[in-house]
Amino acid sequence: MSPYLAAEDLSMFGTDPWWLVVIKAVFCFAFLMVTVLFSIVWERKVVAWMQLRIGPNRHGPWGMLQSLADGIKLMLKEDVIVKRADKAVYVLAPIVAAIPAFMAIAVIPFGPAGNEVSIFGHRTAMQLTDLPIAMLFILAVASVGIYGIVLAGWSSGSTYPLLGGLRSCAQMISYEIAMGAAFASVFLYSGSMSTSEIVAQQDDRWYIVLLPVSFILYIVTMVGETNRAPFDMPESEGDLVGGFNTEYSSIKFAMFMLAEYVNMVTVSAVATTLFLGGWRAPWPISTFWEGANHGWWPLLWFVVKVQLLLFFFIWLRGTLPRVRYDQLMKLGWKVLIPVSLVWLMLVATVRALRNENYGFSDIALYIGGGVLVLLLLSFLVDMYRDKGGKAADQPAETGTGTGTETAFDPMAGGFPVPPMPGQQVPPVPRRRPRRERELIVSGGPDTHSDGPAGGPTDGKEASDG
Repeated sequence: MSPYLAAEDLSMFGTDPWWLVVIKAVFCFAFLMVTVLFSIVWERKVVAWMQLRIGPNRHGPWGMLQSLADGIKLMLKEDVIVKRADKAVYVLAPIVAAIPAFMAIAVIPFGPAGNEVSIFGHRTAMQLTDLPIAMLFILAVASVGIYGIVLAGWSSGSTYPLLGGLRSCAQMISYEIAMGAAFASVFLYSGSMSTSEIVAQQDDRWYIVLLPVSFILYIVTMVGETNRAPFDMPESEGDLVGGFNTEYSSIKFAMFMLAEYVNMVTVSAVATTLFLGGWRAPWPISTFWEGANHGWWPLLWFVVKVQLLLFFFIWLRGTLPRVRYDQLMKLGWKVLIPVSLVWLMLVATVRALRNENYGFSDIALYIGGGVLVLLLLSFLVDMYRDKGGKAADQPAETGTGTGTETAFDPMAGGFPVPPMPGQQVPPVPRRRPRRERELIVSGGPDTHSDGPAGGPTDGKEASDG
């Protein structure tokens, strides 16, 4: 393999008969649908277990058909189109949001790229197709789904869906930047954008070990990309009612929910492909069983890894509270993007040094020296910035101010506002001790609110007087 670019062998794709391509496409669609039906029930069961509840138990054995019953119920409900909606765009938006979610699975490998399995006597790969730029295809179709959310909020003709659509669009675009940078680190190490080649390059070591920061970045960004808790800003009920899908009902509402869960499965499959070895068996199994990565067994390992990542989604939903929108955007723009860019430059430097045949000790020395220089510069900048801040705050602390301090009015403009720089927040009144509150309620002395000394001390007497 060239140190700069892996030579992808994609000749096994495009040679299947048309009926076999149809079967594989139907399998990909069925895999997503069945996984979504299972994930909905699994999420409700797991969250109920975390919160000491029972969970769904009515439809099917152990409630396993609850999600199917919910889908049938949504299809039978009345389909309402609001009067002020742009009807064509209003109907098209759920389709635009749902279809791209299904398209990314076409380039995900469920097994080795060679002719590993036999379907009706034809040897074929356990993958619908592959491209030299398969990962760019995944990013492209994921970006198209954003249009469905924005158009849904705009076409509803209502204020809150519009705000929810804009918030969701800003969130998904912001987190896609850091996601792309996490992908770029994998491209540098594998030398390819082909999904089957990326899995093939993880033969001896998975990229979660070589690129742990990229994996963590992608895990955070995939939660933000799918609008899941704790980043479920579009469904912030406290101020947006239900987000971009507020005015939707029946099957169109179900399509938005379907798109969300299909996206969960898709990003989990991408994480499995890029960082968890794809269809490869875990380390203890692959060492003593040579047939673990042949036949239909790779499909099992792939499904298990995807389900573990789906459990991670559910675990976050049942554990973490929703963050504020400003915290969400600050994390995306001020933390994830800078960290991903710095990590990408670090990975590129290591790969360049390896291609120049530098040893591990030399690479560690260069990287360590660069990190120390950056830390020293950061320390100096923080030290001088703190000195400047203390010098600016000195007049206000000594009471010899310059007259620029302004009083803080928390209701300026008619609604609560945070304090601006230079404004002092009034002290919060302390709550009375519990014993004093009990004395006041029972008619005892109110030492804090009574009049001057010599006046009445009994609250009951003062009210009678």
